[in-house]
Amino acid sequence: MLKIDMHTHVIPPKLPRWSEQFGYEGFIHLEHHAPQRARMMKGSEFFREIEANCWDPALRIAEYAKHSTQMQVVCTIPVLFAYWAKPAHGLAVAAFLNDHIAQLVADYPRHYMGLGTLPMQDTDLAIKELERCKSIGLLGIQIGSNINDLNLNEPPFFPIFEACAALDMAILVHPWNMMGFQSMRKYWLPWLVGMPAETARAVCSMIFGGIFERLPTLRVCFAHAGGSFLPTIGRIEHGYHCRPDLVAVDNEVNPSAYLGRFWVDSITHDPKLLQYVLDVVGEDKVTLGSDYPFPLGDLEIGAFIETMNLPPATLEKIWYKNTLEWLGLRASLVA
Repeated sequence: MLKIDMHTHVIPPKLPRWSEQFGYEGFIHLEHHAPQRARMMKGSEFFREIEANCWDPALRIAEYAKHSTQMQVVCTIPVLFAYWAKPAHGLAVAAFLNDHIAQLVADYPRHYMGLGTLPMQDTDLAIKELERCKSIGLLGIQIGSNINDLNLNEPPFFPIFEACAALDMAILVHPWNMMGFQSMRKYWLPWLVGMPAETARAVCSMIFGGIFERLPTLRVCFAHAGGSFLPTIGRIEHGYHCRPDLVAVDNEVNPSAYLGRFWVDSITHDPKLLQYVLDVVGEDKVTLGSDYPFPLGDLEIGAFIETMNLPPATLEKIWYKNTLEWLGLRASLVA
């Protein structure tokens, strides 16, 4: 059965020294300090050690084939978003990353599909780059759970979502710039606690901000099974009922009405939680995702799902059909 991993990250093997080019710090560069390994550096600050499967397309293909996976949807690593940069510089970073992904897709069309990134700090530039992403063969975009601490319902972002709907471009919302990062760095809490909360923040912002109500054809998938949104939907709905003066100020529709209106990936690491997710959003809205190649991801690409004794038709939806629907593709296009 065809398997498409729709949540994976990729980086070019070489990055420009944007800090030197633009004259200020904060941009990521790579230090290839050993064979098949590199350090991601933010100026002189170490961010993460990565291996060649972050940039080597043939190595990636061999690795995910071990888990009976034929295709990956690739997008950049969120730390490269550069939303904080000057708009023209953010555009330059996005264009460089998008060109790399588009070339990867062109070189390996039977193995990769691509999502772009946008300079979300500037509405006009973001829409222009979105249009260019469409023209170079990308199927959608990946955006952060907030944009420089602004929630996704803020007015500057609605024209971008409107353009995504008009251009038939999918959206993957990925947590980044985690709230409370500086106060909870110990124990890896930003990744264990902050990321799920960030995704719930994004879902709630789009629901309460009326984004799905105003753009019913917008196709959005939230990473990491929607973070903490689905497990706390009871509390969120209760808040909507008990304090509508605080919650329902921009959209009077019950947040539970949007369950099944957006997609979430399968990264729960827990069969019981995934079954709950399937029950809540429906089997048509759960996509196979792994967060490959990072250690917090599902590095066996859905192996735990195979232990759940799901019907073949449900597995078929998770493995590839739901991803194709989210991307706006037909199965015949990837057969």
